[in-house]
Amino acid sequence: MSSEFHGPALWEGQAKRYGPVDRVAVLSDVHANVPALRAVLAEPDVAAAGLIVFNGDLTWGVDPDGTVAIVQALGRRAVCVRGNSERYVRQITIGASAPATPRQEWVPAHHGTGSLAFVGSFPFSIVVDVPGLGPVRFCHGSPRSDNEAVTPGTPALRFAEMTAGIEEDVLVTGHTHLQFDRFVGTRRSINPGSVGLPYHRDEPGVAHWALLGPDVQLRTTRYDVRESVAASVASGDPGHARIAELLLTPPTPEEIIAEAEELVLVD
Repeated sequence: MSSEFHGPALWEGQAKRYGPVDRVAVLSDVHANVPALRAVLAEPDVAAAGLIVFNGDLTWGVDPDGTVAIVQALGRRAVCVRGNSERYVRQITIGASAPATPRQEWVPAHHGTGSLAFVGSFPFSIVVDVPGLGPVRFCHGSPRSDNEAVTPGTPALRFAEMTAGIEEDVLVTGHTHLQFDRFVGTRRSINPGSVGLPYHRDEPGVAHWALLGPDVQLRTTRYDVRESVAASVASGDPGHARIAELLLTPPTPEEIIAEAEELVLVD
């Protein structure tokens, strides 16, 4: 359990603003699952979107460099937000934090120099003007910390506290790997779910994402999960057994909500 908030860096200033953009595809928590990422990017609505927002935890997984290459090939249509995993990669690489597990050592070491520079450039949050929704703020955890869990069970009081410093009425978060769309008072709380490791009740081999504009559509895409499991094993990822378990028999949303709401800050 963590007790430390990790908000925007002092040098970042105000969140960069984009738009207006009629359609925004939101892909969060890819976790370097390349087969799932390719399947979602092949969706017609993603291919046609004016902007694709990657909402944190892009490369923490089996194929960081392959994931970065795919995202960079999208050019200016792709905008990335910093997640707690991107923070880990940087801290471990520069020696500011010591890896606590073999996987925490393995994943940063499998980021090439270009990938390290790329993930190190991600901002804490961005704001996109989406017609029909207005200004939408994107951040990985919450507007005050990249490791704060926002779930369908987050109490209105904590939600009000975490959003007190922002003006936008629509908030898109990631981190919990749960797909949802709910109103909390006057604000709308959205999570597109996870592309690479969603927590759900569907059959294995589904990636979660969202399409914004003029309203919110929560989407799913099927892909061959066996390819992802095989890639994890072949890579030598020390966490491949746990990754296979999460892909094939993920925890239920209720289990994640209960754990996340008890911990609040989840690393």
